[in-house]
Order: sequence, then C-alpha cells, then structure tokens
Amino acid sequence: MSQTGDDYHSPNYLSWRKLQLSRAKLKASSKTSALLSGFAMVAMVEVQLDENTKVPTAMLIAFAVCTTLLVAVHMLALMISTCILPNIETVCNLHSISLVHESPHERLHWYIETAWAFSTLLGLILFLLEIAILCWVKFYDLNTTAAWSACIVLIPVLVIFIAFALHFYRSLMTHKYEVTVSGIRELEMLKEQMEQDHLEHHHHHANQQTV
Repeated sequence: MSQTGDDYHSPNYLSWRKLQLSRAKLKASSKTSALLSGFAMVAMVEVQLDENTKVPTAMLIAFAVCTTLLVAVHMLALMISTCILPNIETVCNLHSISLVHESPHERLHWYIETAWAFSTLLGLILFLLEIAILCWVKFYDLNTTAAWSACIVLIPVLVIFIAFALHFYRSLMTHKYEVTVSGIRELEMLKEQMEQDHLEHHHHHANQQTV
C-alpha cells in the first residue's frame, strides 16, 4: 500500500480504513445471506404436511410469512452486497490510498449498513423464529412436547442474542465516540502548535526588523 506512516491521520487514510471496513461488512453479509436464505428455502421445500394435518392454520401462515420475510431480507442484503462489492474490490486491489475517492463506499454508506443490519441482526432473528415455527409445524402431529421443548430452548438463546447485539452496538458506539474525541483533541493540539509556531515566527520577524 502506497502510504507512509506519517500520513495515518490524513483524510485519505481515514477514508481507506472505512473502505476496508465496508468491504469486510459486504463480504460477511453476502456469505451469511446466501447461506441462511438457502437453508430457509430447503426447509420450506422439504417440510412434508399431510392433508389431514392438525397443525393450526395460524401456524402455517406464520411459517409461510416468516420464511418469505427471511428469504426476502437476505436476498435484499445479498443484492446490495453483490452490486457494491465489485466496485470496492476494484479500488482495494489497486493498493493505493490516493485512489480511495474512486470507491463509492462513502456515498453508499447507508446501503452498506442496511445490508449489514439485514444480514446479521434482522436476518438472524428471523432465522431463529423460523426454527421455532418449523419445529411446531414438523412435530405438532407427532408430539407437541417436542415442539414446546424447541421453543423453551430457543427463548433464552434469542434473549442472549438480542442482549449481545445491544451490548455490541453500545460498545461500538462508545469506541467510535472515544476515537472521535481523541481525534478532536489531536486536532486542537495541532492547531495550538501551529498558532504557537506562527506567533514565534512573527516575534522573530519583528525582532529582526527592530535590529
């Protein structure tokens, strides 16, 4: 990468770091979305229901709606990742920070964050709900205890998942805040140093004129 260590706080380098982060998010989103949407489609196709099934109609509707939402959310995240990632990969493979402005990661920042949120947070929650509903649809005619057991196991997992997501989000926001405050302090110190150097240069020039 054509960049010296003295320019690590330059705008181009900060934009390059955002570019690498956006690239990693899009790669993770595309892999997760493709995997989970495939599982959801297989679950919907492979589930076998008899005409005389005792599964409540509301449960079947919930299964159909949850599966459709799950596939749609992941397909949207996959589409965003597929469309944006090649443009970012092209700039990343050039290994030149001076060309970072050619990447659309700044302009399409909200699309990247939407794909990341859909693929990880919303998509995974829907996938957990899909498992719970699928257990009811699959085991309702055989043994309702098995369906209840699956729900009992999934409830604490869902709670832990949501708690981790909130904790991770808060920690990430705190880290970004601390980095921003540190950057502002560095800029203030740089400004004070520049003003001090300017005053010293002005006094030195005035003394030379006096002499």
